[in-house]
Amino acid sequence: MARADFQIAGETVAPGTRKTVEVPVAKLYTHTPLHIPVEVVHGRRDGPVLMVCAAIHGDEINGVEIIRRVLRNTALRHLRGTLLAVPIVNVFGFVHRSRYLPDRRDLNRCFPGSESGSLGGRIAYLLRSQIMEHVSHIIDLHTGAIHRFNLPQIRAELTNPETVQMAEAFGAPIIINAGLREGSLRAYADSLDIPVITFEGGEALRFDEVVINSGVKGVVRVMRSLDMIPERPNRKPGPRHRSETAASSTWVRADIDGIMRPVARLGQKVRKGQKLAIVADPFGDDETAITSPVSGIVIGLNNLPLVNEGEAIYHVARFDELGDAEKAMNNFRSTLETEMTEAVMPLHPWDNETK
Repeated sequence: MARADFQIAGETVAPGTRKTVEVPVAKLYTHTPLHIPVEVVHGRRDGPVLMVCAAIHGDEINGVEIIRRVLRNTALRHLRGTLLAVPIVNVFGFVHRSRYLPDRRDLNRCFPGSESGSLGGRIAYLLRSQIMEHVSHIIDLHTGAIHRFNLPQIRAELTNPETVQMAEAFGAPIIINAGLREGSLRAYADSLDIPVITFEGGEALRFDEVVINSGVKGVVRVMRSLDMIPERPNRKPGPRHRSETAASSTWVRADIDGIMRPVARLGQKVRKGQKLAIVADPFGDDETAITSPVSGIVIGLNNLPLVNEGEAIYHVARFDELGDAEKAMNNFRSTLETEMTEAVMPLHPWDNETK
C-alpha cells in the first residue's frame, strides 16, 4: 500500500519527494512578507517524523549550516519516515543578527503561544500549529550566547527513554540532564510527550567547523538510531565513545569588575578551588583569582575579557565520575583530530597552546 502524501501549511508533498514550504509569518515595516522556510523530505516508507530546527535565537547560526549539510546527505534518498528541516525559526532575529525578536522577547520563552498574542506568541503558535503538530521527534540546535562559547553538548530531561536514546545516539561528549524551562520549545514538546533534545555548541554569530561537524554527525546518528536512514554500505565500524551525563552544572561569576585573563580552557577537568581565571584592573594593581566552586568539566566560557562583577564567565558541569567525563573529552578530541587532520582548523578555546 502506497504511503500517503504529507500535508503541511496547506502544501502537499508526495512520497519519495522533497519540497521547500514557505510558512508565512508576518511582514516587515516595508510590507515585505517574511516566511519560515521548511524543507520537507517525505520518504516512501513509513517511519518517524523528525523535526530538526535552528535559529530560534536569531544570532545562533551554526545550526543553520548544520541543517544545510544534513540536507545534502545522499542517504536521504532512502529515507524512512519524514524529515522536517527548519533552519531559521526566528526569521526576524536572523535578519537583524539578533538573539531576540523586534520587541526584545525571547522566542524560546513564548511557547505554546497564542494566535492573538505578542509577536513571539504568534510565531510560537504558528510553529506548533503548522509544523510541530506533525512531528514525532525533535532536535533543536543552539549555540552559546554572544561572546560565550559552548562545548558541543546535548541538553535534555532524561525521564523519557526515547529522549535518552536520542541523546546517547547523538554522540556529543557531554549530556546535561537539564530541567525544562517554562515557555521553551523543549518544555512544550515534552508536555506533548514528544522526545526532544537540544544540541549546544559554539558561539553566536560565528561559524565553528568543529561544532558544525559534530552537529551534522550527531543528527545523522540520531536518524540512524531511529531507523530513518541506513548505515553506509561497506562502512568499517569505528570505536563508539560513550557520552558522559552530568547531573547538574553551575556558572562561575566574576567577583569584581575588570579585565579577565582565562587560565582554564574549554573541556578541561577542574577541581574545587582550582583557579579558572584572573580578573584585574587595567594597571594590574588589583588582581583577583576566580576559582571553581565545584569539581567538573568546563563546558562554557566567556570569550570577552571585559567583565563586570556578577557576570557569568565559566560554566562547569558536575559528574558523579569525573574521570570518566575527562576520558570522554579526551576521546572527543582525538576523534576530531583523526577525522579532520586535512581540514584547515581555527584555534579553539580548548587548545592548550598558541599555534
